[in-house]
Amino acid sequence: MNLTSKQRAYLGSLANTIDPIFQIGKSSLTPEIISAIDDAIEKRELIKVAVLKNCIDDPKEIAAVIGERTHSTVVKVIGKKIILYREARKNPKIKLPQ
Repeated sequence: MNLTSKQRAYLGSLANTIDPIFQIGKSSLTPEIISAIDDAIEKRELIKVAVLKNCIDDPKEIAAVIGERTHSTVVKVIGKKIILYREARKNPKIKLPQ
């Protein structure tokens, strides 16, 4: 899904109020983390993920892999925080601006 800059800004502003619900550490991405992130995105649509200091992988690369494997859109990568969005298949909650 391609987002416009207006939609990215809107989702970024919504993400300001939420805390990261996942932390990626030394073991980096595992299939369990990917599965859990996929489930969380389906329920919440917009989530934030934190990459810890002991993770040797680049947050932008991690974001790209998560986005590809969960079929979600990377809204922003700010430092070691990743914001992901995917519209829920059932009962979408977030209405994006046109």
